[in-house]
Amino acid sequence: MEPTPEQSPHHAYPDHWEADVVLRDGGTARIRPITTDDAERLVSFYEQVSDESKYYRFFAPYPRLSDRDVHRFTHHDYVDRVGLAVTIGGEFIGTVRYDRIDDTGRPASAPADEAEVAFLVQDAHQGRGVASALLEHIAAVARERGIRRFAAEVLPANNKMIKVFRDGGYTQRRSFEDGSVHLTLDLEPTEKSLAVQRGREQRAEARSVQRLLAPGSVAVIGTGRTPGGVGRTVLRNLLAAGYTGRAYAVNRAFDEGLATLDGVPAHRSLGEIDEQVDLAVIAVPAHRVPEAVADCGEHGVQGLVVLSAGYAERGAEGRELQRELVRQARSYGMRIIGPNAFGIINTAETVRLNASLAPESPARGRIGLFTQSGAIGIALLSGLHRRGAGLSSFISAGNRADVSGNDFLQYSFEDPDTDVALLYLESLGNPRKFTRLARRTAAVKPVVVVKGARHSGTNPPGHAVPVSRIPDTTVSALMRQAGVIRVDTVTEMVDAGLLLAGQPLPAGPRVAILGNSESLGLLTYDVCLAEGLRPRPPIDLTTAASPQDFRDALAEALADGTCDAVIVTAIPWVGENGEAETGDGQVLAEALTKAVAGGSAKPVAVVHVEIGGLAEALAAASSTAAPRPRTVTPAAQPRAATKATTAGTPEARGAATAPAAPATPEAATAPEAATSQEATPRPGRIPAYPAAERAVRALAEAVKYAQWRRQAAVPGKIPEFLDDTIHEAGAAALIEAQLATAPDPRGRPLSHDEARELLGHYGIDVRPTLPAPDPEAAVAAAARLGYPVALKTTAPHLRHRADLGGVRLDVADEEALRRAYGELTDLLGKPAELLPVVQAMAPRGVDTVVRASIDAAAGAILSFGLAGAPSELLGDTAHRLVPATDRDAAELIRSIRAAPVLFGWRGSAPVDTAALEELLLRLSRLVDDHPEVVSVALEPVVVAPQGLTVLGASVRLAPPPARSDVGPRRLPNY
Repeated sequence: MEPTPEQSPHHAYPDHWEADVVLRDGGTARIRPITTDDAERLVSFYEQVSDESKYYRFFAPYPRLSDRDVHRFTHHDYVDRVGLAVTIGGEFIGTVRYDRIDDTGRPASAPADEAEVAFLVQDAHQGRGVASALLEHIAAVARERGIRRFAAEVLPANNKMIKVFRDGGYTQRRSFEDGSVHLTLDLEPTEKSLAVQRGREQRAEARSVQRLLAPGSVAVIGTGRTPGGVGRTVLRNLLAAGYTGRAYAVNRAFDEGLATLDGVPAHRSLGEIDEQVDLAVIAVPAHRVPEAVADCGEHGVQGLVVLSAGYAERGAEGRELQRELVRQARSYGMRIIGPNAFGIINTAETVRLNASLAPESPARGRIGLFTQSGAIGIALLSGLHRRGAGLSSFISAGNRADVSGNDFLQYSFEDPDTDVALLYLESLGNPRKFTRLARRTAAVKPVVVVKGARHSGTNPPGHAVPVSRIPDTTVSALMRQAGVIRVDTVTEMVDAGLLLAGQPLPAGPRVAILGNSESLGLLTYDVCLAEGLRPRPPIDLTTAASPQDFRDALAEALADGTCDAVIVTAIPWVGENGEAETGDGQVLAEALTKAVAGGSAKPVAVVHVEIGGLAEALAAASSTAAPRPRTVTPAAQPRAATKATTAGTPEARGAATAPAAPATPEAATAPEAATSQEATPRPGRIPAYPAAERAVRALAEAVKYAQWRRQAAVPGKIPEFLDDTIHEAGAAALIEAQLATAPDPRGRPLSHDEARELLGHYGIDVRPTLPAPDPEAAVAAAARLGYPVALKTTAPHLRHRADLGGVRLDVADEEALRRAYGELTDLLGKPAELLPVVQAMAPRGVDTVVRASIDAAAGAILSFGLAGAPSELLGDTAHRLVPATDRDAAELIRSIRAAPVLFGWRGSAPVDTAALEELLLRLSRLVDDHPEVVSVALEPVVVAPQGLTVLGASVRLAPPPARSDVGPRRLPNY
């Protein structure tokens, strides 16, 4: 007896097709293959579909499925016949099926590459994006099984289904035949289909977070009968914040006669509540959480905040409990914040939600805050409150089992009440997706990140995702590439957030400094130089300056076109009796606020020393609540110099002047200002700092971010000239042949000649080397290559270690070569150990290293640095994600600290950086086109004033790691 498709080992159940997805309205559902056990579910599903939908599916009245239909729709071989279902609560809400067909439309097997596809979605769930999600997943399945096209017959009146196909972004053809619309879709992903998929993902995930943060009703499950305890505390905080929705207290231990608790209805279960509850806050012991989740799911709750502890933070048993919690919640279409969460806050006037353990709801503001740590969340809330800043939203995700920083970025991108997104993260989970989302969000509003666990590479407890093995410095570089403002401490995050939320972005790095203390002004000046800014000589208003003097000086600096930002420094006024005068803070705050009231486009920050009440007064005088345009405006025309005296800066003393160019290579390439068509920003909150270092660092981050925004507005390109010199097919054939000879999943390194051949397909010429196992072979090799030559060892322990004496350069003739060979073997060992080679000399230049590698979590990374021990010791290497653009390549070579060596440092000749940029682009293209190339090292690359020479290359091939950022959208799988 032949095995059934389900029994055949070649057609095993494809569990990797299972996926949790977020639908258009923010709810979740599960997509999985249909099996023979689904007969009853299929019949029940079909009975709930309207007659009209059945007619659209079968082109005729079809009131019920026959036994033959049920068998056909539940028996698949998962190759030529595949069915997928969308389930919520274990029940079908939608299905899709494809059948492979030949050119005549009859059932077929491979190599036929076309399939007929048909969908059916329950009427109650139409409009939620079910069919769109099914199309993404069934298309991915079909491509995996060698199917390249879908054919579909749709009735002309079935506009919804036609729209699903039309809006998918795939290349399609349409015709009208025999009273129906015939559609053919090419399943190869296109830029449009990928953009459509990511757009749907963004809207769905943003909506899922919005549903959690703006519920119409909230039930606190586990509310204690007596004051105190987690549940009762959350209920108290919810009411104290003035929540605008309906609140309920739920505890199965309530007395039957208890009607209210703290003024809200009290119930023993959700089933007793007359309406559907949108959000449930669960504060019961971990062993009772499954019961609470089931109660929520069965009564239509949309989302959960699980405060309960006792999950993955407790070890292996807790990790399994956490995974089961996520699976259970998603089976009902609910998303989870937590477990072990601190809670959520939404300060919008129409919501006023404080479903957290924070005793005081923060003021309404323009900052969104996400944290994986409850303790850090408490510290950040306290710090922001202490400095008078407000929040738009707050999520403390605890173990981050479901809702993550990526989801928060999706929400922040769309949220009109958020101007700045602050995130404390201990992991990135899906770094490729994070950088993609961060880049898009940062293009419209700042994203500030503190990364905890920088050196441990940990994941949130219970997560089974690839751990990135790239160094923290590389992570930081990749964040910068995506426009993320990466800071080291939560204090720096608050400092930067206050400036970015309250002030316009600077048009450049030029800073005016004014104040009533010469010493404090000079300290600020020095810090500006250290941070790569271009400070003007500080303006000393003297200790006798009045608040009016501050106002006049600030107004003049804001109108001066030679500066892009202003830092005000202030110390207390000293009276005639030698004591500090009271009330300084309030008066000075009013003066500074009036100076910026005209709507300047320049950021202002205040550095103050022991001026009581100044920060509070500045916070009270203006608010972060008013939305402001975030673009950079042009600098005004220069005005006459200020009349105030300048402090004792080098300029004032006649000594060496401050640098006329930015202190960093990146700043040297930045435009001085950017144009904007938007209105002048309204004045916001002026941030105050107790130390010059903190104010200047925040401003420096704003300057770098504004520069990134200007550059991101005109994205880089991949030059077309590369296409003419790249042979992608030849490289693919070589890679396939090499991997076929080494089926080891760990892959294999290529020999020198193999690496040269592969790189040559992408226009990367590696200078040949000839083996020299003995002096005679060395002489023959030199005669073939031509003198002068280099003699070097290639033994692994000596490779690229010229400091150990394993390299002899500029060997001019045979006599010198024989002498060098003898010296080498006498010093380091036998030729069989050293593996000597001979190579023709390259033109003199700067030795550099170019690398590309694949990280399982972050993806393909392009790296650049100078060759040699100093660069390695100092970690002076720059990184960019692949594919790199012309701008990425230019920035890459300019972003290392030793970059001046390439541009004529100390009178040396500048090298050919254009050739170096082209090399970087070619290597980027190679690893992007062929993910099997998991590692490439070009070392050294000698860059001369004209051209460059690649002297060494190593390449490793392996089956490419699975990518988490491609394919149909899905939530992390548990």
